[in-house]
Amino acid sequence: MKPNSLQFMRKAIQLSLRSVAKGGGPFGAVVIKDGKIVATGSNGVTLHNDPTAHAEVTAIRKAAKKLGTFDLTGCEIYTSCEPCPMCLSAIYWARIGKVHYANTKHDAQAIGFDDSFIYEQLALPENTRSIPVEHLLRDEALAAFKAWREKEDKVEY
Repeated sequence: MKPNSLQFMRKAIQLSLRSVAKGGGPFGAVVIKDGKIVATGSNGVTLHNDPTAHAEVTAIRKAAKKLGTFDLTGCEIYTSCEPCPMCLSAIYWARIGKVHYANTKHDAQAIGFDDSFIYEQLALPENTRSIPVEHLLRDEALAAFKAWREKEDKVEY
């Protein structure tokens, strides 16, 4: 364990407590790089009417803006709770190197934040999921993929 690990986790926990006091969800996150805090986030789903405003996503957005890059290689994230599927996906897309968490998904489930249905839905064939999925106009949409493939000055991510 790195010397500042407990300090960073305590900051994430402090953010989660502050979020509850302000009317948000009980989640906080801290993105660090080179042993320093780059950005913090707390849950603002209900405060901002934004279902994507989870602590981890908020911290990732702030870190990317501050560092001027979408690639957070070399960063780590400390979060007060095991990341949900959306947040874990964002962590992977951001290329964050390590996740540290305090509360588990089971702890979250016990207070009404249950993500197990998402994992269950992802494992099902599309035509049996609870949200209907319809596949339309693939041939037309492939034009954008072709343009991307052929673009010489693209920024890959």
